[in-house]
Amino acid sequence: MPNIQEMTLAKTSYIVLEAKALDDTPSVPNAATGNSLYIRGDTMGLTNKPASSNTDFFLGKFSNLEQLFEQAQFGISIIDRDLRFIYFNNRMATIADLSAQDHIGKTLGEVDLLVASAIEPVLSRTIAEDCSFVDLEIVVPKPLPDKSFQERIWVICSYPLRDNDGTVTRCGLVVQDVTAQKLKESVQAERIQVEAFLSNLSSAFINLPVSEVDRKIERGLRDVVEFLGFERSSIWHLSTDRSSLHITHSFAKPGIKPPPPVIAELIPDWISMILNGEIFRVSDVDELPDRFWREKQYCKDQGGIKSIMFIPASIGGTIVGAITFVSYRVKREWPDELTQRLRLLWEIFSNALERKRADQKIQNALSEIQQLKDRLEAENVYLRDQIDVEYKHEEIIGKSVAIRNVLLQIKQVAATDSTVLILGETGTGKELIARAIHNASARKARAMIKVNCAALPAALIEAELFGHEKGAYTGAVSTQIGRFEAANGSTIFLDEIGELPLELQSKLLRVIQEGQFERLGNPKPIKVDVRVVAATNKSLAQAVKDGGFREDLYYRLNVFPVSVPPLRERREDIPLLVWAMVEEFSKVFGKVVERIPKKNMEAMERYRWPGNIRELRNLVERAMILNNGTTLVVDIQDGSAMAASEPMTIEGVERMHINSVLEKTGWRIRGRNGAAEILGLKPTTLNSRMKKLGIKRKHPLFEST
Repeated sequence: MPNIQEMTLAKTSYIVLEAKALDDTPSVPNAATGNSLYIRGDTMGLTNKPASSNTDFFLGKFSNLEQLFEQAQFGISIIDRDLRFIYFNNRMATIADLSAQDHIGKTLGEVDLLVASAIEPVLSRTIAEDCSFVDLEIVVPKPLPDKSFQERIWVICSYPLRDNDGTVTRCGLVVQDVTAQKLKESVQAERIQVEAFLSNLSSAFINLPVSEVDRKIERGLRDVVEFLGFERSSIWHLSTDRSSLHITHSFAKPGIKPPPPVIAELIPDWISMILNGEIFRVSDVDELPDRFWREKQYCKDQGGIKSIMFIPASIGGTIVGAITFVSYRVKREWPDELTQRLRLLWEIFSNALERKRADQKIQNALSEIQQLKDRLEAENVYLRDQIDVEYKHEEIIGKSVAIRNVLLQIKQVAATDSTVLILGETGTGKELIARAIHNASARKARAMIKVNCAALPAALIEAELFGHEKGAYTGAVSTQIGRFEAANGSTIFLDEIGELPLELQSKLLRVIQEGQFERLGNPKPIKVDVRVVAATNKSLAQAVKDGGFREDLYYRLNVFPVSVPPLRERREDIPLLVWAMVEEFSKVFGKVVERIPKKNMEAMERYRWPGNIRELRNLVERAMILNNGTTLVVDIQDGSAMAASEPMTIEGVERMHINSVLEKTGWRIRGRNGAAEILGLKPTTLNSRMKKLGIKRKHPLFEST
């Protein structure tokens, strides 16, 4: 702005516009104001009462000066001591938005109280203190039709004007409206700040790990909201059918209602505009046309949105969604320059999201490869023979009557496809029985599939049994076949069937009855040919009474029940089992065991074995680890005393007594002091009793050392 002190006003002694003509001075009417113009002297030393010969000269000079004032780019006015306007040029009228006639003869307060409150203090001091004020920047509020105010920025200069005697009777006011200039400077400064902000934000995404992309975008939206003074910003993605928007990232200031997770019919016109790639921005939602009535209702339901803008978001030229900016507290303007820079914000986010999508695509491909690999290995690794892994031997060891009865049942049912229910205590080898049934059946060419119903979480057991489609639930990133599908043409072993959740029992019943089921996420039935062998250590009949097991499923499973005897009912099998386990662990630990003390073996035979074969195996394994010689001692001291007091059947007592006598005679039956004589039986009768009870001479190494 040029220095206002250099204006012509400073070169003129005094300009006086009076409401009436002076008695001793001729006057010329001013066509512009209706007042008279008077010149009382200038810097050329003129007298205060010029002669008539000089009048034309001075009036001509003043006319030229007045024309200069009217053409000036500044507002110029003259105010008397009462702060009334006595001169007002056209530029001043433009700045004040009122004509000269609205000002002449009126005080500042009578014309505009807002302007008066800003300028009167300066003018009063100019007149009272006879001093000039130059280049003062003041803010003048201007009322708007909606009862709000617009700030105008004026730069003013105030000069005292003196009479011939030096008395300050008036002051000159020069005004320049710099609102537009200040706004331009503000916009320029804001543009620089926004560019710097976007540059810093963009640098934050360089080399950012894909696992941090979502968190960083949320942080970026928060920074945008706080930096630009919005209340909320969100990123939306179009659904597959492009009929709805789904929120992916969002930030809202405290107290601001978060956006809904999905928008479909709430804003149909806006969604249509997004699909067409149109930017939409509105400073006052209430001024939207009537066709946007649903959008207006959405803004109202969202807590009273005043201003909103959405920018369609595209990746590779395809519209994928939109990024929105919302203002609640004030009505926001959306200048083109700001809009274009906010589009750059999406470019920053989209690059990061595209990198994440590409990485996710690679991960999904790797996952699918792994799933295919797992599927190929389903029968050979994932669902292979678990009994072989755990026990390292295939035969069912034992010659007792109880175990021979079980083997006979296995032989009878294996050749059929009937459902088998194996009953027995924990650790009795129910899975080994199931394996024997499968290996003796026509399905033995394919691996038996095992499912432990007690080991799988209730939330996952359905997917494990029947499989799931990709996207059927959170975490289902690919299609996976279930155990029943993997067991097609083979046998499935459902261990601990009593632990199966009640809601899945109906689906299992359908598989057994109809041979079909549905994968999770796919209503299409899948047919399978699977033989079901189930096992439980619970009383399913009691569970049916208690309401924890379906009665119809129980009868479907209980077609051919097989009861596996506990180890305490087949004590004569204990030595055979122990030596089989010793041979197995000898290979594993690289140790050689040649004998087991007779008393130790007898103690094991007397022990009740509540944990059955599993407990026996654990004790033998522990003894093998601790053993350093060729003689093995299995420590069961804690259980021996308890076992002695346990009740036994008559057959068990008879078997134990005959065994004891045979041990004392060294297994000599005939002759003097033989077992038959001691027992009071004929040798042939004793042989028959031994055969019936399954008594057989033990391993030679059982002899006492």
